[in-house]
Amino acid sequence: MSIANKKRKVAIIASHGGLDEAYPALILANAARQSGIDAFVFFTFWGLDIITESKVDHLHVNLAGNASSGMPTMLAGLPGMESLAAKMMKKQMEELELPTVREMLEILDEAGAELYACELAMKMFKRSAEDLVSQCKEVITAGDFYDLSVGAQIIFT
Repeated sequence: MSIANKKRKVAIIASHGGLDEAYPALILANAARQSGIDAFVFFTFWGLDIITESKVDHLHVNLAGNASSGMPTMLAGLPGMESLAAKMMKKQMEELELPTVREMLEILDEAGAELYACELAMKMFKRSAEDLVSQCKEVITAGDFYDLSVGAQIIFT
């Protein structure tokens, strides 16, 4: 089979759960689906927050220790700064008409992207399948994810 006829796949590993960290994985998966590329997203460690029902609408922007934020660590660590940064980022996203994280998960599900939770991380954070958004297809092991993504480009966000 020639490369031109081979079905393209992308496997995205989302390991960070901040508001600013959720979008790269979700946008890449959405762009893949819009391009006809199969997309699988594996949420592990703090990335589980993105697909956890009680957390998906309350993701923070991680400022402390983030050199790209432009804010001194001393100031970034003050109470309320993460919430303020998240509020400002959400306002900017609204102005750009970007979907919320929850809406992005719905869009991905409707587009046929497959979303998976990491079994080990679920155990570590004491979460069950019932804690996850309905768009999460299944809780699987890292080995299962590798099996699903045979032949895919793997992107770690």
